[in-house]
Amino acid sequence: MRNFFAKRREMMTGYMFVSPWLIGFLLFMAWPIYFSLNLSFHKVIISSEGIKKTWLGWDNFKYAFLSDPKYLEELLTFIKSVIFMIPIIIVFAMLVALLINQPIRMKGFFRAIFFLPVVITSGQVVKELFAQGAAAAPIVERYGIVQYIQTNMDPSWGEPLLNIINQLIVILWYSGVQILIFLAGLQKVNTQIYEAASIDGASPWEIFWKITLPSIKPFILVNIIYTTVDLFTNSLNDVIELIKVHMFQIDTGFGYATSLAWIYFTVIFVLLLIVVAIFGRNDDYNPRQAGR
Repeated sequence: MRNFFAKRREMMTGYMFVSPWLIGFLLFMAWPIYFSLNLSFHKVIISSEGIKKTWLGWDNFKYAFLSDPKYLEELLTFIKSVIFMIPIIIVFAMLVALLINQPIRMKGFFRAIFFLPVVITSGQVVKELFAQGAAAAPIVERYGIVQYIQTNMDPSWGEPLLNIINQLIVILWYSGVQILIFLAGLQKVNTQIYEAASIDGASPWEIFWKITLPSIKPFILVNIIYTTVDLFTNSLNDVIELIKVHMFQIDTGFGYATSLAWIYFTVIFVLLLIVVAIFGRNDDYNPRQAGR
């Protein structure tokens, strides 16, 4: 009976923490989401007299998949780029977090250095860096990697990879949040586990694969979700720019742009479900229990 009341108290505490978000969602987001979904099934004309809607049903979505020559191409190219970008950002953030987590001086300074680009790189700053050619890594072009990709890879995958190479520095700049999340995960691991493994003769490589990596697996999932959402919504996104263009075109207009946005949202949602299905499995290993 006592356990029952304790569980109810924990449940009510959880609802209390979640309730501000739920209230904010119902007050400020539920209606705009419904309204935008409704617009996606109409041809929308915004005039001085207000918003005029003409029911089209699924025609906007059919046009996006069957007739629009550019949207699907841009969407597939960007999805392929994201498939390359996510492992690069996650691995880079994990390596930096492992280095910073070592017993070194000025840890706070290094954390600030890697997080600083996240604060200062606004959309306009990034566009200016691209204009000056500061986003690419010169060493890649110096050793003929670009020419090798152009010669030996299929263009459908080679072009997204070349786009990543041209944006490599900026992509790594966006890993500041992921580094901090990995650092938080690494600092949660019981240091006694590492000491016991070292005494038993485990090498650093074995410790990483059998202790560190399983311990931070939940944080890997969080970082992949964050990185996916960040890449799909940042200022380097050509798909969002294409949706903005359609908003102000006479032949397509706001309704068609809204349908493109909902297709885009569905793609993001499906990708997140796949990520959760792959990385969200519970493991038997529990670092807290192992340290007891």
